[in-house]
Amino acid sequence: MIKTVIFDLGRVIVPFEYERAYALVEAAGGVKAVDIPALLAPTGLFQRIETGTIDPHDFAEQIFQLLHFRVSYAEFCHIWTSIFLPNTLVSDALVEGIGRHHRLVLLSNTNVIHFDMIRANYPILRHFDQFVLSHEVGAMKPSPMIYAAAIAAARCETSECFFTDDIAEYIDGARRSGIDAVQFQNEAQLKWELDKRGVIYS
Repeated sequence: MIKTVIFDLGRVIVPFEYERAYALVEAAGGVKAVDIPALLAPTGLFQRIETGTIDPHDFAEQIFQLLHFRVSYAEFCHIWTSIFLPNTLVSDALVEGIGRHHRLVLLSNTNVIHFDMIRANYPILRHFDQFVLSHEVGAMKPSPMIYAAAIAAARCETSECFFTDDIAEYIDGARRSGIDAVQFQNEAQLKWELDKRGVIYS
């Protein structure tokens, strides 16, 4: 019996497109948007901000230097959170329904800049009992450490947890930790998987 449902955040609940932020960087006088992914990839900056090993202001400063633009910290946060689209990929009604019958845990590779914005602007998060966030845990999926934190937050046996994430590698990591996990495709597919497991969402 599933007692706790664990959701990923990005591209499961909240859609995002990094290209939106890259376009704003270019508009602010920075490097061309198409060049940004290749410039960021070797730096490890995303990993550092998402494991909480760099201060957000220091992160912004390094981004300014790397991408050759400068704005206020508040404007930087606006740019860096512009990646998120307004409409969620799963309905508030579905998540609320699950939460009436099961414990809900959010498990996300994220950072303080992104999560503060999401928590303030996506009311769907109010249904969750606990957040397990990489920048607070100090580890990212698929590290066993973050799955262990999610299991602790679930407050039930590992076999009584169900997890959905859009990234296959992270599903594999969850399964290695003993969690029943399925790669997310859309709400209809998720409901089908929940039905198979007797998860109540109405």
